[in-house]
Amino acid sequence: MITVIDTNIFIGACIGQGACLDVIASCLKKDNHALMGSALFAEYEDVLARNSLFKNSRLSAPEREELLDIFIASTMWTKVYYNWRPNLKDEADNHLIELAIAGNAECIVTRNLRDFANMELKFPELQILSPESFLKHSRNDKENKS
Repeated sequence: MITVIDTNIFIGACIGQGACLDVIASCLKKDNHALMGSALFAEYEDVLARNSLFKNSRLSAPEREELLDIFIASTMWTKVYYNWRPNLKDEADNHLIELAIAGNAECIVTRNLRDFANMELKFPELQILSPESFLKHSRNDKENKS
């Protein structure tokens, strides 16, 4: 499955949230293919520099940097050519939709489901999933292919 992984999922993985850890692990194992673009990459780097977010992290700052490097290396770099501007509640999340559309992603995995609920521009083929829903959906896809 081609996905876009929001930064809040990576943060969750760093602080040890089970479902978030499993989402990142599925990307690292290539069970799912995460897209990466320049705006999302910049956001990941910015978020990783906010030490206050990682007070409860199981990983040290160098370990988080290494995990990010490994994760980024496992992603598919995707250029975004069009600004769709679906007018999300949080303007800063519009780039996730643009990346997903540019890379033909099936879903965006995020903890901010409400921010995506009232898009003015709809993309019916694109699902917005929590990490738990994503993992369930992923398992079902594997079972159906077996």
